[in-house]
Amino acid sequence: MKRILVAEDEPSIVLSLEFLLGEAGFEVLTAGNGMDALAIAEQRKPDLLVLDLMLPIVNGFEVCRTLRANSALRHMRILMLTARGREHEVARGLALGANAYVTKPFETRELMNVVRKLLDEGPADD
Repeated sequence: MKRILVAEDEPSIVLSLEFLLGEAGFEVLTAGNGMDALAIAEQRKPDLLVLDLMLPIVNGFEVCRTLRANSALRHMRILMLTARGREHEVARGLALGANAYVTKPFETRELMNVVRKLLDEGPADD
């Protein structure tokens, strides 16, 4: 079973994603801030991280940068899921190593297509 970590501080979005991803057959872990996301990623090594940018303590950009710098975790797929959709923010997220970028509000079908595509691709290139 593929493991997905959802790093999101908005409880209603966490609940929605837990339900959606769980129903699709994934094991779902959650973190409410960037520091917890990094710790859970290190301990549980999820296949995919669904990452909000506006997280408390450590923001999503920094979480992404930190994971990509960690040789044990750099192959983890990262999907940035955020309300911040300006062109420069998308470019920054992808430049830091995100594999995909989806803006809120999102369509369930679109999000699940991106999740499945990322999990089917295999390890990221170095």
